Amino acid sequence: MVLHRNFIPELTFTATRSSGAGGQNVNKVNTKVELRFHVESSKLLSQEEKNVLMRKLANRMNKEGELILTEQNERSQLKNKEKVIDRFYRLINWALIPQKRRKATRPTLASRHRRLENKKQHSEKKSRRQNPRLD
Repeated sequence: MVLHRNFIPELTFTATRSSGAGGQNVNKVNTKVELRFHVESSKLLSQEEKNVLMRKLANRMNKEGELILTEQNERSQLKNKEKVIDRFYRLINWALIPQKRRKATRPTLASRHRRLENKKQHSEKKSRRQNPRLD
């Protein structure tokens, strides 16, 4: 489990002004926190874990291989920093949980009968919509 590892020394934080409404607090105070984590240079992850993270979190990384997360919902920089760190750990844990392989199964006899019965009902419904034949 990743939660037992301390990634804080490998994280880089920057604070900027938040966007959106908020009045003077938004205009004057740097409360938005951006977290950057360079996956390839991490000393706490094995090469296999790095490969998994690079594959699963590719859409959240820049060209240099940095995982970037931001938080700006709170009015306090400290709260935003705590939230983004929590989100980082949850994201890393989610990415490193191995997915179970799906076992292929065959449809049961009952499910095949239900499928065919539904097809018959659907066919009858469609045929009732047609104009009656005059033979």
